[in-house]
Amino acid sequence: MSKDKDETARESKEFRVLRAMKSVLTDVIKDTTTTPGMVHPLSDKTIENIRQCLMLITARETELLDEAGETREMRPRYADEPEKNVVVPISRIGKAKTQKDDD
Repeated sequence: MSKDKDETARESKEFRVLRAMKSVLTDVIKDTTTTPGMVHPLSDKTIENIRQCLMLITARETELLDEAGETREMRPRYADEPEKNVVVPISRIGKAKTQKDDD
C-alpha cells in the first residue's frame, strides 16, 4: 500500500472507507432492530452476512493498524489519567516491611 510518510493508518483512504462501511452497516442494524417478539425485517441470511462483513472490516482495520505500528486502543484518555503500564525499577523491589522491622 503506497501512502505518504506522514500519513497514519487511520488517515488512509482504505481505513476511511472501512470506517464508513462499518458506520453504514451499524446504522442499518440500529434502524431495523425490532422490539422482542416482532418479526425482524431482515432475513437471517442478511443478518449473518452483515455480521461477516463487520468481522472482515474489523480484521482489515487491525491489519492496517498493525502494519503501521499503531494500536487499536481508541478509548479517550484524560491528560492527567495515569497510564495502565507502570514501570517499577528493580531496585525498589524488596521484602515487605513487617512491624518487627520498624521497632
